[in-house]
Amino acid sequence: MTGLLWERLRESLHTHRDRPAVTDPDGTASYGEILTRAVELSESLGLGIRPGQDRPRVALSAGNSAHYPVALLAALGSGAVPFLFDPQWGETEIASAIRSCGIDLLLHDRPLPAGSAGPARPLAGPLQVSEATGPRERPELLPTTELCRYTTGSTGYPSCVEFSGTAVTGAATSWLAGTGLRPDDRILCFAGLANGLAFNTSLVPGLLAGSVLHLAGGLPTAGHVLRYVRQTGPTRLTGFPALYASLLRRTAPAPELAGIRVAISSGAPLPPDDARALIDRYGLPVANYYGIAETGPLTFDREPVPERGLGAPLPGVEFRIPPGARAGEPAPISVRSSSMGSRYLNAPGLLEHRLDQDGFYLTGDEGHLESGLLHLSGRSGKHINVGGRKVDPHEVAEVLRTVPGVTDALVLEVTRSDGDKALGALVAAPAHVGTDAVRAHCRGLLAPYKVPERLAVVDRIPASSIGKPRLAAARALLEG
Repeated sequence: MTGLLWERLRESLHTHRDRPAVTDPDGTASYGEILTRAVELSESLGLGIRPGQDRPRVALSAGNSAHYPVALLAALGSGAVPFLFDPQWGETEIASAIRSCGIDLLLHDRPLPAGSAGPARPLAGPLQVSEATGPRERPELLPTTELCRYTTGSTGYPSCVEFSGTAVTGAATSWLAGTGLRPDDRILCFAGLANGLAFNTSLVPGLLAGSVLHLAGGLPTAGHVLRYVRQTGPTRLTGFPALYASLLRRTAPAPELAGIRVAISSGAPLPPDDARALIDRYGLPVANYYGIAETGPLTFDREPVPERGLGAPLPGVEFRIPPGARAGEPAPISVRSSSMGSRYLNAPGLLEHRLDQDGFYLTGDEGHLESGLLHLSGRSGKHINVGGRKVDPHEVAEVLRTVPGVTDALVLEVTRSDGDKALGALVAAPAHVGTDAVRAHCRGLLAPYKVPERLAVVDRIPASSIGKPRLAAARALLEG
């Protein structure tokens, strides 16, 4: 039995079947070709299910290419539930997601950690399929769940958010209506398709709108970005702050940027000076995307300038500030949207705990509304923003404590000499434990962006008389 998301996407692919849908460094696939390939892949996987049978759980772990939407559609079209893994995950994250979510099959384009899956069978292009192995829990999915995505959760490991088809299509249609995405738009995307930034602004909305999605490979250096811009002539650009910082390090003119109508940046808002410089130098206003894994996309600004914050709520989005908060002063922000996740599959009750009686989700961000526009002032939660990605310091610290010889670890945000933020860590260990060995251990278990950039080995973690970490002293050791 297929769901609403598949039906909506299939209808759009059929309607636009003769138009180009996705390009990658290997070529272009039309909407009709994407649909045909998805049906063929679904048949080769043999995932058809009978009424009343438990739906297969198919993890998708792959980089950006035209094969990604094919694999996603193949799972949806077969009645399976796709689970979108971050392709940068390491062994710890992959093993945790497989075990805690009862994954059956993995569609992947790179080797999987030993012991997590059986032998790989080749499929179309770089895709392979493997059966998950080892002991697995199998928490029951909600009947309405059609897709699952992950966020670094309070448990310290990837928390799996269940989404109904109504929520996923609600996120896409909200973005379409709020941003004016059109069939003649050409989206150049440098963010991973499993990430909320790309999934909610480029992949699903682009397919529903009939737009062209250009998937870029490689690091978003200025030269690389501009080459893709010249090749594809995009009207929209999607990327993380590092992409725009790279453009600003370039001194030569870049007239090719003039054709971009909408540029999106996610994660921490661009520094105001950078945002102004992009406008002054290239005529490129950048909108700061504000969305949350659990709630979907939330704001957009059609006239982005630093003074306007993060823009206005998208259709179907309501923000709530606590009663009694003074106008213009930071306060905890709650939100309710038409694209909200249902719950965490592998952390029962945790998401529901963050909802109030009216269904508003406590974001963990603080800020205020001014003339209908959202302005953020910081986070009241514990996550650290690293290049647009949220990192749970508890998760990284738990991995650091598994390094032989390490007795304790503290993970925190630090400031580089250029003023940008980075992930830092102190590990308590004997002097013979070197930072190279610690980093190598982390690289084998964590996504690269979760490996601390600043790292120091100390005799013990600075602490107060009651045992609480002294954060100022820890930062001094890492920033000095």
